Parts: sequence; C-alpha cells; structure tokens
Amino acid sequence: MRVLGIETSCDETGVAVVEDETVLANLIASQVALHERFGGVVPEIASRAHVEALTPLLDEALERAGVGFGDLDGVAVTVGPGLVGALLVGIVAAKSVSLATSAPLIGVNHLEGHILANAVEHGRDLAPAVCLVVSGGHTMLVHMPELHRYEILGQTVDDAAGEAFDKVARFLGLGFPGGPAVDRLARQGDPDAIRFPRAMADSDTYDFSLSGLKTAVLRHVQAEREAGREVDPADLAASFQEAIVDVQVSKTIRAARDRAVETILLGGGVVANSRLRERLEKEGAEAGLRVLIPSIDLCTDNGAMIALAGAWRLGRGDRTGLEIGADPSLELG
Repeated sequence: MRVLGIETSCDETGVAVVEDETVLANLIASQVALHERFGGVVPEIASRAHVEALTPLLDEALERAGVGFGDLDGVAVTVGPGLVGALLVGIVAAKSVSLATSAPLIGVNHLEGHILANAVEHGRDLAPAVCLVVSGGHTMLVHMPELHRYEILGQTVDDAAGEAFDKVARFLGLGFPGGPAVDRLARQGDPDAIRFPRAMADSDTYDFSLSGLKTAVLRHVQAEREAGREVDPADLAASFQEAIVDVQVSKTIRAARDRAVETILLGGGVVANSRLRERLEKEGAEAGLRVLIPSIDLCTDNGAMIALAGAWRLGRGDRTGLEIGADPSLELG
C-alpha cells in the first residue's frame, strides 16, 4: 500500500511517501530559524510557514518517491494533538489530494505516529509494549497491548519534558530549541555535580512532574550567585538532565515489569536526547527488556510516521470522512 503522509502539528512541515514499511521519501522543512528569536513557537508564524512550505514539499516528495498523485492508495494526515492553525493547513492539503485522486483519507493521531515510527526500522513486531512518549508538549507512559490499542498509564501533571528543557535552556542563554542545546552542553559536565529533586520518583503512579525541577534549577543558580560562587553551566545542564532521565527510565522499566511486557518503545522529539537513549538501552538490557528507539530523524515530527500509521489503519479498513477537522487536544486512543 502506497500512502502519502502529511504532518503539520507544530513547527515542522513533514511530507513522506511510504510503501508498506518502506520509506520512499521523507522530507522535513524546519522552522527553527523563524521561531528562535522568540524563544518558542509562535502559532501564527508556524501556520503561515506551513502554507509556504507544503506544496513544494509535496511535489518534491512525490518526485523522490518516483510516483504521481494517481499512484497513491491513501492520504494520511495528522489531525491532533497540536496547534489548531498548523493542523488545519495539513488537513486542508490532505483533503484536496484525497478529493482530486479519490485516494481514501485517514486522520492520524500525532502521538500514535511517534510510537509507530519505530516500525520503519524495527518492523511490525512491536506489541505488546510499554511506550515512553516524550516531546515538547507531552510526557507520558502508554501500554500498547496490541497495535492501535492504547492505555495511558501516566503523564506529566504540569510541564512536558520538552518544555522544561526549553525553559532551562532559555535561562542559561542556550537558545531555542533547548533540548539539543542542553544535551550538547551536558556531555561536558558531571551529572552528579548537583542533586536536583526527582519529583514523583517514589510515587506509586506513573505520572511525572517537571515544573518543580525547573524552579529548583533557577533557585540553585540564584543561591550560588548570591554566595559569590560561580556556576559551571555544563555541570548544571548535566545534573538537570540526569534528574529528568532518572525518573523517566525508572518508571518506564517499572511499567514494563508491571504490565509483563518484554518490549519498550520510545517516541517523540525528546527521545533524541543522548543520555535518555543511553540509559534506557543499558538499563533495559540489564532488565532483560527489548528497547526500541527510532533514529534521530524519526524522533522529530515527520511525515513518514504519519504515513506509516495511516497505511496500517487503512489496511485494517479505517477511513476518515472529509468532514474531519483539527482536534488540538486529541487524546491517544
């Protein structure tokens, strides 16, 4: 099945063509340069940038895949969660292609796309699994007993991990986006230099809390400066990052054991973090678990994950009517 995938949930325009599990083309237009000076994503700017980028990306993706619009068996598009204006750009484009070609339309949950991105490199044998989804807007643990069935075990009660990285990076003057900047700086530091709090680490839930950690970083820096002591930015970044990773790794492994599954899946932009990948691979292996992580270019928002998720849903008979709209608060499952 040959499916076109369109992803415009936030600040990256993604267009891809997949055939079964093979990615024929996967193109991404980043908006980082547009939003950098604001220190975060500006929704109106994001929507306009999607409008400008989408048509050229569609043409190039089809050319690279060696197919035409008439060769498509389906059109998949992200319908939520995300920024409503950004989502609508992709949805309107997908409806237009569907109407022009009679290829069936399928709306895809952005979070399912992140989970199923693992199939591009690891194949269809993913379930049952526990999934850690970590991005700019989401931090959650999900039990997937079988493909397309999801039980949310826990999620952040305040900031998502990506938000926490961005806020601390901004405080340290590292720029936007914050996650990659903190990750790079942390490699030069000592993760045990500062013992920041591990919120909810010992709770019997799978929920996360990160706003207190962000505040602890700010207070530590203020206290050190008031005492006339210099703060090593690399140690600070490494210690902050370790506090996030500690809780995510321990809760993910505990969830896998409690749900008696042997597979852990990671998905989302923050999964590109080198420390999180390193710790989960190592500690998961020690626990006898199979840990699957997408390559870096499949962690960020991309069209391939949407095309693949859409292809699988089309294959089992799912269809979306042309009346489908954007759902910025769409829940997984």
